[in-house]
Amino acid sequence: MPPKKKEEEVKKVILGRASNTLRMGLVGLPNVGKSTTFNFLSNLQVPAENFPFCTIDPNLAKVFIPDRRFDKLIEMYHPKSEVGATITITDIAGLVKGASQGAGLGNAFLSHIQAVDGIYHVVRAFDAEEIIHEEGDVDPERDMDIIHTELIAKDKQYLDAKIDDLDKVIKRTNTKVARDEMEVLQKVAALFAEVKNVRDGEWSAKDIEWLNNHNFITAKPVVYLVNLSIEDYVKKKNKYLPKILKWIQEHGGGPMIPFSADFEKRVTSEGSDPQVRKKIADEMGAPSSIPKLIKTGYNTLRLIHYFTAGEDEVKCWTIREGTKAPQAAGVIHTDFERGFICAEVMKFDDLERLGSEQAVKAEGLYRQQGKEYEVGDGDIIYFKFNVTTKAKK
Repeated sequence: MPPKKKEEEVKKVILGRASNTLRMGLVGLPNVGKSTTFNFLSNLQVPAENFPFCTIDPNLAKVFIPDRRFDKLIEMYHPKSEVGATITITDIAGLVKGASQGAGLGNAFLSHIQAVDGIYHVVRAFDAEEIIHEEGDVDPERDMDIIHTELIAKDKQYLDAKIDDLDKVIKRTNTKVARDEMEVLQKVAALFAEVKNVRDGEWSAKDIEWLNNHNFITAKPVVYLVNLSIEDYVKKKNKYLPKILKWIQEHGGGPMIPFSADFEKRVTSEGSDPQVRKKIADEMGAPSSIPKLIKTGYNTLRLIHYFTAGEDEVKCWTIREGTKAPQAAGVIHTDFERGFICAEVMKFDDLERLGSEQAVKAEGLYRQQGKEYEVGDGDIIYFKFNVTTKAKK
């Protein structure tokens, strides 16, 4: 029983900042298809010229997250307003070898990566003489090694500075708090010495709480997007894929999604109508990978949805796994959290099965929950609060 409790504790403490405005960053070498990928994900047009460093400033876009439950609630309530869930995508300019030492536009770009919460690592796995490659030829393993090395090098620069500062604090005060933090940072240093990521370490819940006070790039979850030619994507065959998968497995693992930026560019070229896009994809011989790319990024950040629903509005709210009711209420407005009284909750599955709120209440499945309630994915919630209530110290 004690080991199970420990596993649950670790699960609830998530590596990464606790925020409800989370975003994924597109990372990769120049000319691997990042900006083209960003274009079809967001329907925003950003430069994608065939030369390095064409994307100088990070581009941001909010991408809607498909959710059948949201569509069903709209069908049931016929609201005046409907607001779905989104995830923010950042297009970060291409890294090059030596970026951690300032090569190219390296340091600026690495700071942009520090600002995101998860990474889409775009890997080129297609040959095309007309599209130049920063390293001269197509070699996904080498390219992934470059990105991996540069991100660890940047993290190590940050770590070395923090350890120096903390060492001075320990010599001056020798507090247990400082010693505990130093112990965690030394574990990180040991990982970097083996050229491993922070996310690859074995961390206790207490360790993770310390790590979350820092912003290590290699603590962020990664989704590997392998950019294929249209032909390879349709045939579902590519000579580089086995080696890429092996590399990922040897470097901490993570989701790998083969896709084709050129394929998706054609699919989205005729507008936003889903049926038109599906028809184009079918004619080309393969389904679009866009929904999978978006949902995988969303799930990698350990995000879930709860809903507020009524005749005026159906809205999907995004929170992290493990969020308790007052903090979930605070996503709507800080007053909701500050003056939290209770949350009236019903499960989407119960509402769909029974057909109405009245039926859910009649079955005793509409319940009041207090401050310790952990909001579940798909909860439909009505918050009660008192704005005159002061937060307890």
